[in-house]
Amino acid sequence: MSRPLTPEQAQRTEDLYGPLTQSLRTLIDVVIRSKADDADVTRAHRLIEQAADLLSARIDPEPFGVRAVTTGGVLTWGNVAIGMRNAIAPPLDVRTDETGRATTELELGAPYEGPPGHVHGGICALLLDHVLGATAHRPGTPAFTGTLTLRYVAPTRLGRLRVEAWVDSETSSKTFASGHILDSDGVVTVQADGVFIRPKDKYER
Repeated sequence: MSRPLTPEQAQRTEDLYGPLTQSLRTLIDVVIRSKADDADVTRAHRLIEQAADLLSARIDPEPFGVRAVTTGGVLTWGNVAIGMRNAIAPPLDVRTDETGRATTELELGAPYEGPPGHVHGGICALLLDHVLGATAHRPGTPAFTGTLTLRYVAPTRLGRLRVEAWVDSETSSKTFASGHILDSDGVVTVQADGVFIRPKDKYER
């Protein structure tokens, strides 16, 4: 297990890898949409392989997982929804207010396309799973998805989106949450209901 990072180490790592990961997000997008000449594509391919070799000089044998910070926080930089070091992640910046309502706004482009010009349904599920889950988490008491039910009520266009979620009810071991995705016009495109469960070994059911 990795040793906890100090806040200074965590910030230094974020400052170093954050811009790199953002460049990779840009690269993924332009690879999809590029109309470059054959020679430029071949040269870019070689450069990318060189970069991969450089970054592989020292590498963890396992996924990033959860890393602790000495102040008590945790880092989930490999997470597919919010990971600062995961170029697949949009990434989401989820805010939760005093009522427990969770929201995030994001821009989805070419890498998240399913039907032409629209977000893949699986990506919509990822967004809602994460934001609904955020309503169930409490400090020191994680919750995991039990069920997630989606209703795709309209196509979700690529572009600016808003995801909202809220708690409908709770028990000692479960949170029942609902939420939706809104497009840039404020139209609800996907609705969701979920049940999020706290570990049995810590909480009575």
